Amino acid sequence: MPVIMPFRRPPRLPDDAPDDPDTPGAAGPAPLAALRARLAHWRSWRTRRPRAALAVRRVTTAFSAILVLGALLLPNTLVALEPNRFARLPGEAVVAAVLLLCLPRVPRLVAAALFGTALGALTVLNLLDMGFTEYLGRSFNLVLDWGLLDDAQSFVADSMGGTAATWAAVGAVVLAVLLLVLMALAAVRLGELLAAHRERAARGALMAATVWMTSAALGVQTFGVPVATTSASKAARAQAHRVVDTLRDEAAFAKEAKADRFGATPGDQLVPDLRGKDMIFTFIESYGRSAIEDPVMAPGVGRTLDASTASLAKAGFHARSGWLTSATYGGSSWLGHSTFLSGLWVDNQQRYRTVTSGDHLTLTKAFAKTGDWDTVGVMPGVQKAWPEADWYGLDKVYDAFDVGYRGPKFSWSTMPDQYALEAFQRLEHGRKRDRPLMAEVILTSSHQPWAPIPRMVGWDEVGDGSVYDGIEASGVKASDVITDSTRSKEEYGRSIQYSVTSLTQWLERYGTDDTVLVFLGDHQPLARVSGDGASRDVPVSIVAKDPKVLDAIDDWDWTEGLEPAKDAPVWPMSAFRDRFLTAYGSVPHPTGAGD
Repeated sequence: MPVIMPFRRPPRLPDDAPDDPDTPGAAGPAPLAALRARLAHWRSWRTRRPRAALAVRRVTTAFSAILVLGALLLPNTLVALEPNRFARLPGEAVVAAVLLLCLPRVPRLVAAALFGTALGALTVLNLLDMGFTEYLGRSFNLVLDWGLLDDAQSFVADSMGGTAATWAAVGAVVLAVLLLVLMALAAVRLGELLAAHRERAARGALMAATVWMTSAALGVQTFGVPVATTSASKAARAQAHRVVDTLRDEAAFAKEAKADRFGATPGDQLVPDLRGKDMIFTFIESYGRSAIEDPVMAPGVGRTLDASTASLAKAGFHARSGWLTSATYGGSSWLGHSTFLSGLWVDNQQRYRTVTSGDHLTLTKAFAKTGDWDTVGVMPGVQKAWPEADWYGLDKVYDAFDVGYRGPKFSWSTMPDQYALEAFQRLEHGRKRDRPLMAEVILTSSHQPWAPIPRMVGWDEVGDGSVYDGIEASGVKASDVITDSTRSKEEYGRSIQYSVTSLTQWLERYGTDDTVLVFLGDHQPLARVSGDGASRDVPVSIVAKDPKVLDAIDDWDWTEGLEPAKDAPVWPMSAFRDRFLTAYGSVPHPTGAGD
């Protein structure tokens, strides 16, 4: 008789847990088993909720398609960012679909992930192009421009505050990473969808290829743009060509910088007609042609230039003015400074590093080379070590911390221009000296975002700058201006009026019979203010009491007064150095690339 054993109910386990951890396929140790059980339970939701799973799959697929197609059709400028740009058929999508359909699973996953990652990187570069075009009037340079992102963060910090700058930087990094990851996942998702419906996908790819080729051949358009496009491929090629051109330009420019018409000219043969003159070269930040010609800014700036011309005439000063085409636009002021003073076209950071590490003669160094001038720089925008001072030939440089300023910053500008000029007078120009002075002065109050703007105070009231506390506190906030194009134009115009007034009043008050002032803009303001397609022209003026100084440039055909005529001569900014040296008696002694 068989023995009947008592029945015992086994302990209840999760539905998806293995029966025996010691059997093949068991979860293993308890923590790992619990984790795997939770994952299996989470994955099983598609079985438990099929309708929700189907909805999620469809939404994910639609989102993936929108993301990939949007990236393939995304332009690299804000001007071109219009709805009709996304009503086109990208050839890259057709080629990618055919390729993925031909590959087995593992290579297909790898290819889709690489394609998506590359597309994400291209999207990041297109967004950078948009920002650089909007602010600097040019595309992002993959080789040279990464350092400018730090400057951009500093600008946001000065304009919007440190917290906003930090969050903006974090947001930009997170966005870039998300674009790379999401684009890769989206491409993989679409690749798997194509493989799951291979026959229908193949027919669809064939139809799309036929439509694309027909549209390309016949020039078919929809909403005013061609249906067939390869804009993503063109953008990628443009980035690649830009990298290659940059690398080639580095070697070519290094050779060009060694050739100098006045490189071997002895000091006693440089600017002999200016001996005994105090030479002041002054750059006004963002002082561009738009300030004089744009209908929003021109009336106020024009009145200021006319009034300043008249006031200077009463003080015995007269002026001639023309136009120079700057090597930069919207920012990177140091490129304009170095182009003007070196006589070389310095339009990118690599060229700047190349020329400043060499011994090419700058206009300021020409005065130092004579041994007849003391040379100084007033640089209120410099807040860290500035080794370029030696290349410029400056014996002494006063940066933001050397002029005794105790007042508030005005957004990016560390101090008002009136204070910087008064400090220059106190520290250098007003001192008794054995030799005349050559100075390079950088004025920064007209730096974007043009809020708040200082206002003129009595020159005897400037003091240590604390008089500006109330002026800064009551001024317009940068956040109220930076996103409004019309408001930005208005405030920009006011900032130029302030800077010009500060400089010309300083000259009226402190200029002598031997003072010669050359002042100009370093570049146009950003496109939001100067306008899309604006020129890179900036005004330049020479002001002096001694009529011989202006007589020397009669053949330049510049306009009398501080406002150049619309049809006044326009030169490349790099042409000024040689023309100036020649006008004032310098004798060429060239050096060549082989010297």
